[in-house]
Amino acid sequence: MVNKLTLEQLQERLGQIKLLSLDVDGVMTDGGLYYTDDGTQFRKFNVKDGLGIKRAMQAGMQICIISASKQTSTLTRAEHLGIQHVRIGAETKITHLNEIAGELGISLDQVAHMGDDLTDVPVMEAVGLALSIADGVEEALAVADYVTSKAGGKGAVREICDVIVRVQG
Repeated sequence: MVNKLTLEQLQERLGQIKLLSLDVDGVMTDGGLYYTDDGTQFRKFNVKDGLGIKRAMQAGMQICIISASKQTSTLTRAEHLGIQHVRIGAETKITHLNEIAGELGISLDQVAHMGDDLTDVPVMEAVGLALSIADGVEEALAVADYVTSKAGGKGAVREICDVIVRVQG
């Protein structure tokens, strides 16, 4: 996949961004769902992504999580990271993003969304900066302005957060 933006152009665009919106499954995780014998579902989050998110927030970036999944582990992870704007069970992600941006007084052209699958495409098309991951689905990659070199759950979020820290920190 060839990026539409160079790293320098990405840095310039991220300088205008005030809110980074993140999908969960496939972006903050590797997309795998793990089940115990009793049917309990869990997922693995990347600790390096978590530190990147914390550093981006310290640099002044607002962060939100919008997930179609209803799993409460997302709420727990967000709480551990200090992310206040979280929506789970979000079937129409753009509606939730509009609400969050409105609460923060931020226009959609000041938002970056990082997604990997079909449910992210409408959001990616509506925001100022569309980001995807190396192993995103074809439709998400096609609308992405920038695609990370790393896969979901394997440091892709950290890759973007490190750029945010360099630009805004």
